[in-house]
Amino acid sequence: MMASIRGPRPRAVVALSVALTTGAVLGLAESPASASSAAPPDYCAGQCRDVLPPGENGNATLVDIIGNRLLGTRPPHTDDQLGRYDQLLYHYGGLTDDQLARFFGDASFGVPAEAVESVTRPRPDVTIVRDRSFGVPHITGTTRYGTEFGAGYAAANDRLWLMDVFRHVGRGELSAFAGGAPANRELEQAFWRQAPYTEADLRAQVDRLARSGPRGQQLLADVTAYVDGINAYIDRSHSDRDFPGEYVLTGHADAITNAGGPEHFTVTDTIAIASVVGALFGTGGGGEVQSALAKLALDARYGPEEGDRLWQAFRERNDPEAVLTLHDGQRFPYGDAPAGAPGVAMPDPGSVTPQPIVYDPTGSAASGARAPAVPKGARGSGLDAARGIFNGGVLPAHLLDNPKHGMSNALVVSAAHSDTGHPVAVFGPQTGYFAPQLLMLEELQGPGISARGVAFAGTSMYVQLGRGQDYAWSATTAAQDITDTFAVPLCEPGGAPATRDSEHYLFHGECLPMEHLERDDAWQPTVADQTPPGSYKLIVERTRYGLVASRGTVAGKPVAFTSLRSTYQHEADSAIGFQELNDPSFVRSARDFQRAAADIGYTFNWFYVDSRDTAYFNSGANPVRAPGADPNLPTRAEPAYEWRGWDPATNTATGTPASAHPNSMNQDYYVSWNNKQALDYASAGYGNGPVHRVNLLDDRVRALVASGRPVTRAALTRAMEDAANVDLRGEDVLPELLRVIGSAPVTDPKLAAVVRELTGWQRSGAHRRAAAAGGHSYLDADAIRTMDAWWPLLVAAEFRPGMGDDAFAAMLSVLQINESPSGGQTGPAGDSVNVNETQPHKGSSFQFGWWSYVDKDLRAVLGERVPGGFDRPFCGGGDLAACRQMLLDTLRQAAAEPANQVYPGDADCAAGDQWCADAIIQRPLGGITDGTIGWQNRPTYQQVVQFPAHRP
Repeated sequence: MMASIRGPRPRAVVALSVALTTGAVLGLAESPASASSAAPPDYCAGQCRDVLPPGENGNATLVDIIGNRLLGTRPPHTDDQLGRYDQLLYHYGGLTDDQLARFFGDASFGVPAEAVESVTRPRPDVTIVRDRSFGVPHITGTTRYGTEFGAGYAAANDRLWLMDVFRHVGRGELSAFAGGAPANRELEQAFWRQAPYTEADLRAQVDRLARSGPRGQQLLADVTAYVDGINAYIDRSHSDRDFPGEYVLTGHADAITNAGGPEHFTVTDTIAIASVVGALFGTGGGGEVQSALAKLALDARYGPEEGDRLWQAFRERNDPEAVLTLHDGQRFPYGDAPAGAPGVAMPDPGSVTPQPIVYDPTGSAASGARAPAVPKGARGSGLDAARGIFNGGVLPAHLLDNPKHGMSNALVVSAAHSDTGHPVAVFGPQTGYFAPQLLMLEELQGPGISARGVAFAGTSMYVQLGRGQDYAWSATTAAQDITDTFAVPLCEPGGAPATRDSEHYLFHGECLPMEHLERDDAWQPTVADQTPPGSYKLIVERTRYGLVASRGTVAGKPVAFTSLRSTYQHEADSAIGFQELNDPSFVRSARDFQRAAADIGYTFNWFYVDSRDTAYFNSGANPVRAPGADPNLPTRAEPAYEWRGWDPATNTATGTPASAHPNSMNQDYYVSWNNKQALDYASAGYGNGPVHRVNLLDDRVRALVASGRPVTRAALTRAMEDAANVDLRGEDVLPELLRVIGSAPVTDPKLAAVVRELTGWQRSGAHRRAAAAGGHSYLDADAIRTMDAWWPLLVAAEFRPGMGDDAFAAMLSVLQINESPSGGQTGPAGDSVNVNETQPHKGSSFQFGWWSYVDKDLRAVLGERVPGGFDRPFCGGGDLAACRQMLLDTLRQAAAEPANQVYPGDADCAAGDQWCADAIIQRPLGGITDGTIGWQNRPTYQQVVQFPAHRP
């Protein structure tokens, strides 16, 4: 890290460097007192604040990494926002507007002279000023090229190693770059399966931008300047010998000779990184084969008619009780499923097998050998201690276990209900907790650009979520259905009978060969990753109908089930919308914002506030489907059922117009937590029913608005944080469970005491938090432990007897039963087949589970009318007494489970440590580790904004 940028390192760490690192910036830096950032017009007047844990600085030299492992030191600005983020959990109760500064940083434009930490001019036409508070780069260019050059230079300064990791992930080359640990291999395989590209594919996307008009040409010029800035920083860091230490630890640089180091970036690298971001957060749909298998299992159990009705009820595609972001009655039909759709291609039961992706494994790739783990807290020589950083993989494998899983939340209140007559927003993306963060803070000021906020590392030529001069915007993952599965008939070119292993397919009557997209990956042990040598070949087969995901038969004939995503081959296109959001001449109103959001092809819910208006828009390249196609099930690969206007050469199709996307202005309030957007806007996945984690926000914000008291920034922040530490099951399902149990007296004294504990916890708010900051014991700890142990037991006992093993397992394959903060409560014999439940320490919780199913079923057993409910009750076969007895039996079993069984422990936590099992750990994506904080279910980056004025 540049000493002139970050300030001096602790003396003990510097003493370790010998000749390994450090060097001054020659001709680039000047004293902080000599310049400050000239602030452009800023109409937020100090009322824009934000936070991004753990901190802005994500680069560390080898010396920094060794110091972190041996002495616990960290480079400046590595974790200086983590404490603010953590402390809100314990102090939000009486929060006032004046106190927001304790928990959120100042998001004003510019840097006052007294707050400047450093000034760098990598070119005469750009100045990078870093503020003393958090080291955020404020980039001001006198030319457009200089501005974007500075954005690339600052991005490399803050996230070079992470950017390099992600360009290799996007190219299916992570193991060769960062080591062959199983987690690395799992991650690169997952991404290569989702977005495999040849270099020609990436270049074609760049060329298409150049031909797409003035905005596309400007984007290409911006990306080129951005990459030039990255490479300028790489050259400087190499000459000054202060490039990130991870390059030494992974064998890409020699600490003594300075040979090697980071390689230059290319424009196509940014497309590869964009494909990673899009696959993580901007897609939806694609689970049609699994959905079909669940339907077949229910049909086999109950018969076609009742089985279909039950499948529709479990599917909750358009559930009448779902909480909606647009709650004013607006209807936006999309994803409708016509009855008896002739385009459906149901797989034959038992015929489906996944398409392999790994071929010719050798060495550790074949054996699955895993590097020995370094025990928690181990200390040794500097490099020995550093080895533990990468054991198990540079990136956690669960990062893409299920790319359809969405994140992020938003709370927006209109001007009519605010304290000052100006809208209020608390919103941000929930992108996980990593060290360094996937996102980075920046301010960009230059010709046609004026914005401050965050962007994903490696694509930060524009602010992607943040604020402009007199407006702010944010997004949540929408995940509406833009990915379809086609059943593609297989064939043999010579006319021989096709088999399920055939490598040719029928397209418009012609037998075509599948295209093999290959990556050869080989690795050797490194200092940081001692995985034995190995290699394999990654192969994805591509057809004109998309990527082959599985094979099977339909009506006895062999087919390939392919996945066709509307944004595939168009990873860079969405940047046009971000370019517009950063342009103050383009966005001057809420309507302009909606126009910009409409140019984003990825699936997001976008929210906007200025001093007068609020607005919402759902973006995404929604294809217009054929009338005979059912987007919930596989589609016949025939011209009659293809997307309207589809061109397989470019993967372009007719999209639904912007007016057909859910959109709104000045609704009384908006909430979103990856829930259903609007009436008739069909959910792409399962689980959008009457109980969803968005209920936690909706209940609180609706109460604020209904109270008649003006809503302040602090009040909306309190609502967010109160929802952020609540157990959804405890608030919204436990009341029904207790009602069933309470239908008769509980005669067992021990069990009655457990019921009283649960009742008290539920009535006090069902929170999961310690009594005070620094405390590591939960209030209501026994009730929480019981709930964690009980949920998987009661779900299995409630549904499996009626459904049978096959149908129950099939439904688990499309929706896991649980997603608790600690993870791991998967039920008998690991009933939760979705590994998302096994992810500990990730923060985001309670989105995916059987909450709505349990709620609907129990209300039916209690004799209530349940809109969109099941044809038959499951709990106790519909008998209240039998249902009650089942709940008591499973509750008794859960209450007897000791804490060390409910929370079995891992490399970070001792068995039985409930607080630690829930706690958020910043997963290292490089050599520096950061502290553990208490569980909060809230955005990673978060803004609190209220604009008192608007441009004339």
